[in-house]
Amino acid sequence: MCGIVGYIGKQEAQPILMNGLKKLEYRGYDSAGIAVINKKDEMNITKSKGRLSNLEDKLAKHVLEGSTGIGHTRWATHGEPSELNCHPHTNSKNTISVVHNGIIENYLHLREWLATKGYKFYSDTDTEVIPNLIDYYYENDLLEASIKAVGRLEGSYALGIMSTNEPEKIIAVRKDSPLIVGVGKDEYFIASDVPAILNHTREIIYLEDKEFVVLTNSGVNVFSLDGEKIEKEVHHVTWSADAAEKGGFEHFMLKEIHEQPKAIRDTMTSRIIPGQPINLDNISLTQEEIKKIDKIYIVACGTAYHAGFLGKYVIEKLARIPVEVDIASEFRYRDPIITDRTLLIVMSQSGETADTLAALRDCKAKGIKVLAITNAVGSSIAREADDVLYTWAGLEIAVASTKAYTTQLITMYILALFFAENKKTLTTDEIETIKKDMLTLPEKTEEMLKHKEVLQKFASNNYMHKDMFFLGRGIDYAVAMEGALKVKEISYIHSEAYAGGELKHGTIALIEEGTVVIALATQSDLYEKMISNVREVTTRGAKVLGFTAEGNTSIEKTVDAVIYVPKVTDILLPVITVVPLQLLAYYIAVQRGCDVDKPRNLAKSVTVE
Repeated sequence: MCGIVGYIGKQEAQPILMNGLKKLEYRGYDSAGIAVINKKDEMNITKSKGRLSNLEDKLAKHVLEGSTGIGHTRWATHGEPSELNCHPHTNSKNTISVVHNGIIENYLHLREWLATKGYKFYSDTDTEVIPNLIDYYYENDLLEASIKAVGRLEGSYALGIMSTNEPEKIIAVRKDSPLIVGVGKDEYFIASDVPAILNHTREIIYLEDKEFVVLTNSGVNVFSLDGEKIEKEVHHVTWSADAAEKGGFEHFMLKEIHEQPKAIRDTMTSRIIPGQPINLDNISLTQEEIKKIDKIYIVACGTAYHAGFLGKYVIEKLARIPVEVDIASEFRYRDPIITDRTLLIVMSQSGETADTLAALRDCKAKGIKVLAITNAVGSSIAREADDVLYTWAGLEIAVASTKAYTTQLITMYILALFFAENKKTLTTDEIETIKKDMLTLPEKTEEMLKHKEVLQKFASNNYMHKDMFFLGRGIDYAVAMEGALKVKEISYIHSEAYAGGELKHGTIALIEEGTVVIALATQSDLYEKMISNVREVTTRGAKVLGFTAEGNTSIEKTVDAVIYVPKVTDILLPVITVVPLQLLAYYIAVQRGCDVDKPRNLAKSVTVE
């Protein structure tokens, strides 16, 4: 949600800021703006509602000259998308400019208080209180004023701050919202995410909560909330800027779907080796601690929640440990029963998901051991968990997650096998059989990418419908949930997943002539029951696309089209079954003319509650 970029150096800031904002488009936004301090120490700001191209058009006519600047893509929370509400925001005197990602929860109180001090407000945003609060405290020291102002803010924030009173300086600070610092040669950067600055530097500093950074032409200094200087490690980013390019594909989502075989292979590398124990990197969980666990909570949001839902099936089946799966925003507020025998697993692609991070912190405060699964090295969740397992999916740009999901599934299997080894709930031969099949998944995922023709045809015949239903039983139901989410995310069709056995308990009332149903019947022990469910909807006029394992040709008698999934151990089938579901959602969205990579109202990283 929202994207921040800032630059100070010897080059012109405007093109660097604009390039950085383009690299952050995947985070979701509805307006954008930049502020640059010129050689006369004047604050010049240009904003625009809508896509970055609108801002570019304005800047083509009125270039903002100067080598110190900040930029922002806004995802509206307070006030409608408009130029008035767009960032950067300034104080009344136009001497202090601020970009902000997050939510200031006590902004109304601060706004009313500042109004009594003579400050005027022009937008509907919570952000506008920040430059005015800094102005109130300003006494010729921007860092000191920023520290005092931040001390009064409640909520989440990543801030980029600059002032015409100290034109060769940018101040930045974060709390519960991502912000990194880029260290170049005689130039320095701030950004919400690494891709924004990769064209300029690979040297990154990760900020902790309530750490302030001061960027000048001569270097970077980091301070605590008390104003004490902090020494920070500089990390070298190994992946290239090319990872953020489409590589010949029409959309990032399509590129990332095709990258899944490699991502799956990378996530298993060094962890799944025939004849050797599961290797979980530097995980500190001991065999004694694993044997003591009597319950696992998997807590996540969105797609990661669906991966956790499948993780419940897998861990319970293989390791025989009871598992509850919770949406992070619900888990936080329902007072869950946790003890010293509980393990919390949190999952987040970005490692910055606000509700998931809050759940992690709540449990850590109660002394509960936390294991994180994330794709983002150095993220807040990765740093704050007791242990972390990285999904080596690589950079994912499209808002709708694909390869991050499949690698989360792989990590769930790896973890389940690790528990099974330590608890002796499976024999060595049983574990080796599953591992052997897991190592075939990259090739079998590659096979699923060849079903383009059938999927495109089904999409072109059914993209105009307003509703779509996904059916499955057991772990197929978990996959159906993710398939339905992909369709609603990027094509805006109302789509829901239902357990096949629940049809007669209300859902079947929605089935009528022409209703589109996606039926998953890959599990051998549930195949016949699922075929019965398919017949229940086809006799009422539904059009059905079926998914089943190779050899189950009897399904052709009851569906309009079928996708066959390569044979593998039943429990592993979700990894390859979900791939054509992702492609189906993609082709439907393309047929409907939707913005596949940047669906409306959505953000890649949800950093506010």
